[in-house]
Amino acid sequence: MADSDFPLVQFMREGFDPVAELARIRTEHPVYPMEIPGGQTVYLVTRWDDVRAVLGDHERFSNDFAGVIGLGSNQEDPGGLGFRDPPEHTRLRKYLTPEFTMRRLRRLEPRIEEMVEEYLDRMEAKGSPVDLVESFALPIPSLVVCELLGVPYEERADFMRMSADRFDFTAGPEASLQAINDAMTYLTDLVARERENPGDGLLGQLLREHGDELDDRTLASMADGILTGGHDTSTSMLALGTLWLMQNPDQAAKVREVDGYVNDVVEELLRYMTVVQVAFPRFARDDLELHGHQIKKGEMVLCSLAAANRDPSLGDDMDQVRPGRETAGSHMAFGHGIHRCVGAPLAQMEMRIAFPALLRRFPNLHVAGEVPFRELAIVYGLKELPVAW
Repeated sequence: MADSDFPLVQFMREGFDPVAELARIRTEHPVYPMEIPGGQTVYLVTRWDDVRAVLGDHERFSNDFAGVIGLGSNQEDPGGLGFRDPPEHTRLRKYLTPEFTMRRLRRLEPRIEEMVEEYLDRMEAKGSPVDLVESFALPIPSLVVCELLGVPYEERADFMRMSADRFDFTAGPEASLQAINDAMTYLTDLVARERENPGDGLLGQLLREHGDELDDRTLASMADGILTGGHDTSTSMLALGTLWLMQNPDQAAKVREVDGYVNDVVEELLRYMTVVQVAFPRFARDDLELHGHQIKKGEMVLCSLAAANRDPSLGDDMDQVRPGRETAGSHMAFGHGIHRCVGAPLAQMEMRIAFPALLRRFPNLHVAGEVPFRELAIVYGLKELPVAW
């Protein structure tokens, strides 16, 4: 029988840390059955090696959420590539992968640096104190996505509003769904315009090279997946990472003063924060056994990335930040396997640019009020971050 005492434990935190109950589950229950509303059982996987095994096994586990709930073909899947299986996933990802190599992304680096400096100028002009989420952590990832996709300058303010609204659940799920629909409508129109006159962004590049192979709706869905994966996650990492650095001034000083040190800090903060707390759900393709549990065809398996990235099997003191540490395996903040986040190099670049620039501009940056964390969030983060200098 499923133990339903902690059906939301995978989304719960205490400050930066997953709740202690999640660590207990990782120790005592490698696969943890949970009963969710409707009487269904979901299996939570928490150990690093088990999470890696499930996420890397697309032969036994499917991402096809639409097929499981009867929406039809993969073409209707929500969430871009995250809810698609091979061969459709393989076909579409091969178009995106070359666009996210470091060689291609380096053309964006000067523009990201300019955006960061522009918003630091705005913060300085506005004066202390400010909400760092609203003033810096939120607009930078949105503008980077605009630059990447090729959203025209005059349309970026509206696009940023749509981007923010889809992740704002304070107005209820209907408002968020409407924002998602608005974004898809806009992106479909943008793709149609880009098809007529391809620009220098990712959409224009894909249309020039593969326009005959990609219809407008599919390309808009791919763009929406990039927005979903690269906006809220990067906002959360910028805000949480800044908070941690303000609380650890010795580390902030090294990021500010030592060239290249930020690289180690970013990788360790990605592991430690793991803002995407669980991976896209997997569904058993057939009846199977996992750590003694009989999982039926179609049943859901949830992999806790937050628990896996704190697994003691990776090394000592995994609940502490140790920049430059060597671990027994790589972190899974971006997932693992064929569904590992394609935009990971871009997210890493944003943070490597933003943290040193922020700390150099405001060397005595500090918290200036209560910091509210999100509650029960798939993407963990801060509601706001009041700072002063």
